[in-house]
Amino acid sequence: MARLSFVVPAFNEEAYLGDCLRAILRETASLSIAAEIIVVNNASTDSTRTVALGFAGVTVVDEPRKGLTYARQAGFAASTGDLIANVDADSRLPEGWVGQVLLTFAREPELVALSGPLVYYDLTPRQRVQVRVFYAMAWLTYACNRWLLRVGSMLQGGNFVVTRKALEQIGGFNTAIAFYGEDTDLARRLHKVGPTRFTFRLKMLSSARRLKHEGLFTMAWKYSVNYLWTTFLKRPYTEEYVDVREKVAN
Repeated sequence: MARLSFVVPAFNEEAYLGDCLRAILRETASLSIAAEIIVVNNASTDSTRTVALGFAGVTVVDEPRKGLTYARQAGFAASTGDLIANVDADSRLPEGWVGQVLLTFAREPELVALSGPLVYYDLTPRQRVQVRVFYAMAWLTYACNRWLLRVGSMLQGGNFVVTRKALEQIGGFNTAIAFYGEDTDLARRLHKVGPTRFTFRLKMLSSARRLKHEGLFTMAWKYSVNYLWTTFLKRPYTEEYVDVREKVAN
């Protein structure tokens, strides 16, 4: 059994997946514990599967039902780790990410989930400041919901680690949610079984392609509304989403 399992959902991610896997392999190369990397080929029509198979030690799982939560659940089902790290294919682990995760869970054995913000490496400095302001407001809302109202917590999709025990306890990922609110729904349910923490210390580098495609303020509004809707009404406000990855013909 692995101590740490990485699950990487990937739909048509041939352009980004290689950098993501290289970053994970760099971070796990010196680990004294067992770790595994699982790429979920989620109905891709490009060379995503071939790219993943080009990395030694990477396991590929095919999930024909297109959808983020289907992919996360398929990766979880194939994993063996005590800790399940969920990383998006367009993200890159910064140096020290794994060490921070292992240290935090070792110091806080009651913790069931840990998450942190995304740092968009392809935004302008001004846009990065705007994103930090959004995260600051999001953290205040998270603090209120977690400690005052006690109705939930906050996880950043693509940058969170959850214990196998807790994920099994809540029945895994909610495949009824396609995209918006999937991480909030998970945080809400995990909050009921143990501490679910968001910290600015656990940063993840990521592409800003969605923000560039839809606009920063549009995305901020969508994430905010869906966070509140899913926390209090247990379902997302926005059920449809724009897929920023183009389908590739066979």
